[in-house]
Amino acid sequence: MTGTFNTMPNTDAATSDWEAQRAAHDRLHAELQPHNKAALFDALTATGVTLVVVSFDGYGDSGQIENIEVKSADGIAAMPEDKIEIASVVWGQPEPDRSTVSIADAIECLVYDLLNDTHYGWENNDGAYGDFTFDVAKRTITLDYNERYTASEYSQHVF
Repeated sequence: MTGTFNTMPNTDAATSDWEAQRAAHDRLHAELQPHNKAALFDALTATGVTLVVVSFDGYGDSGQIENIEVKSADGIAAMPEDKIEIASVVWGQPEPDRSTVSIADAIECLVYDLLNDTHYGWENNDGAYGDFTFDVAKRTITLDYNERYTASEYSQHVF
C-alpha cells in the first residue's frame, strides 16, 4: 500500500502561535516594568540615595555595565545592601517569576531591560556606550546613549 502524507509543517499556525506568545510576553513585560521601577525608587528613597549613575559600554557582540555611582545628600555613597522584590517575565509562562534581589542587582536588571527595549543589539558590532541617571526625587531614569558606527566613503574617477 502506498500513501501520500503531508509532512510539511503548518507554518501559519506555528507563526500565529509564536506571535501570540510574543504579544503576551511583551504585554506582561510592559506591565511589570513600572512596578519594578517603583519598588526600586521606594528602596532608594528609604536608604537616602538621591542619584544613581550607571555607565555601560559594549561592542563586538559583548556589553556590560562599567560602573555604578551612588550619591546621597552628603556626596558619594555606598551602594545600599537592602533587598527588594522584582518580577520578570519567563518565556511561555503566563505568570512572572518573582525574586528578592539586592538593590544593585535590581538596578542592573532594569538597565539591561531598558537598553533591550530602546536599543536592542546595543552591544553588537561597533556597539554603544552611555549612562543611565536615576533621579530619585523625580523618580525618573534618563538614558544618554551614544552609538558607534563605522563609516566608509567611496569614490571612483575615470578620466
